[in-house]
Amino acid sequence: QVQLVESGGGLVQPGGSLRLSCAASGGDVTRYGLVWFRQAPGWEREFVAGVSWDGGSTYYARSVRGRFTISRDNAKHTVYLQMNSLKLEDTAVYYCAVAKTGSVIPTIESSYDYWGQGTQVTVSS
Repeated sequence: QVQLVESGGGLVQPGGSLRLSCAASGGDVTRYGLVWFRQAPGWEREFVAGVSWDGGSTYYARSVRGRFTISRDNAKHTVYLQMNSLKLEDTAVYYCAVAKTGSVIPTIESSYDYWGQGTQVTVSS
């Protein structure tokens, strides 16, 4: 069974940057899309970004497009989320997940079976 471990979260001021990582083990994720979701207190989990199996296609929520960049390193079984120009509203727990196909990246939570435990990102002055 695939296990996902996120890291890189923390406290950052508005306008700052963070880089999240999600390392996969226990299964081969190199043939599958990888995604980041986030969940703020009192809100549903929402899609943030996704990347196809080969890194050739990327997808972003409108709220983060132009500020966040998703990438992956298949040799390391790891997906990254570079977050720049962070805003207060980016505060949330960030989760990674594995898609069921290589290039179809659903944006709804129920499409994913394997999730990490999450990493907290807090944007505050």
